[in-house]
Amino acid sequence: MEENIGKIIEDAIKKALKDRGEVNILIAGKTGVGKSTLINAVFQGQFATTGQGKPVTQETREIKKPGVPLKLYDTRGLELKEYKETFKKLEEFIKVRNNDSDSMNHIHLAWICIDENSRRIEDAEIELCALLSKHMPVVGVITKSTSDNGFRSEVQKHLLHAKNVVRVNSVSSTLDDGYIVKPSGLKDLVELTMGLVPEAQKNAFAAAQKVDITQKKNRSHAIVATAALSAAGTGAVPIPFSDAVALVPIQVGMLAAITATFGFELKSAFLSTLVSSTLTGAGATIIGKAIVANLFKMFPGVGSIVGGAIAAATASALTIAFGEAYIAALAYLIKDKDISEVSEADILSEFKKRYSN
Repeated sequence: MEENIGKIIEDAIKKALKDRGEVNILIAGKTGVGKSTLINAVFQGQFATTGQGKPVTQETREIKKPGVPLKLYDTRGLELKEYKETFKKLEEFIKVRNNDSDSMNHIHLAWICIDENSRRIEDAEIELCALLSKHMPVVGVITKSTSDNGFRSEVQKHLLHAKNVVRVNSVSSTLDDGYIVKPSGLKDLVELTMGLVPEAQKNAFAAAQKVDITQKKNRSHAIVATAALSAAGTGAVPIPFSDAVALVPIQVGMLAAITATFGFELKSAFLSTLVSSTLTGAGATIIGKAIVANLFKMFPGVGSIVGGAIAAATASALTIAFGEAYIAALAYLIKDKDISEVSEADILSEFKKRYSN
């Protein structure tokens, strides 16, 4: 097992990143509507500021940042008289992307941003919503929201093809009368978007966004449940001591997948340290408890059946405890911090503490 642990870790990282995939979101709005501020408020790593951009059409730019499973397509030109020509080129680009055999290359969702302070819905915004809705779900996002006064209802009336309209305020601001407006609506936008992106992109979106830890936890709970089923299956095999060894790649894969879903960078060195200091340390417990069940497997007939049943339950329960402790540790560490502020040492310390408890 020691000789193979390096390959197990490498395979786990590749699978975790492949399964997480990538989510692609188109974000449209007039210049000055607050798109960059919104992007940086929702996604990891000051995405709009530090991401690398490249043009895909004359008025649309692709933004990507290494380590974040997200591509944003920032569309400008709504204020131009020639916006119909801009839309034509944009639709051609979308058709090419969405006809790709690999769904990871599709554009999965669009946000159309409208500044609440403008109190106007332009023809270009209405036409763009209708056009985009033929190819993907569309969400209307009212930015710089401080006082609705019926504007959201007005936007909903005009953006007939939008799945919903959300009011957001991305950053704190002080009004003329001294009233402080706090960030708002971002969780609503994240929750709505999570419900609209395809299933294959949900883990990527959970990882890329930084607004709602619950989304990361929920997707990670599903990973633990799947791993527990696999662990139970290995435990039920009536071959003495086989399950203790077979649990290791399942649990390593689970840790890698949770790490990726939370949005932390997956490195072989970190996962190796995590495994050696926790999984193998806990391995004494895992193998020790498994020995009781494995002794039953030494006996044919009823002994094998009883042993398999006990081992299956033990393997599943231990895997769940292990995975849930890791989720709790990561969620606690990013509760009041950005992911970039959490060190590998922090993760190791918190995880070991929670698992031992």
